[in-house]
Amino acid sequence: MSTVSVRIPTILRTYTGGESEVKAEGATLRAVIADLEASHTGIAARILDDNGKIRRFVNVYVGDEDVRFADGLDTATPAGAQVSIIPAVAGG
Repeated sequence: MSTVSVRIPTILRTYTGGESEVKAEGATLRAVIADLEASHTGIAARILDDNGKIRRFVNVYVGDEDVRFADGLDTATPAGAQVSIIPAVAGG
């Protein structure tokens, strides 16, 4: 099973005890998020909507690749990959 590093944005660090980066396991982004949820209850609901899709205002990268332009939740997460969760910022 692949172990990856997941960068946690400030707004979600309450779920990780203040940690800015945590380890998670899974061969796909879907599995990594499930593993995150197992270790940090409630975090998946902040990333995924009620239909299990990545929320509109959350961007997720595996390495430098935006998963929306890859395979979404089925994007492969090879061992040692960096997963970044980045909430979109809007304003005016």
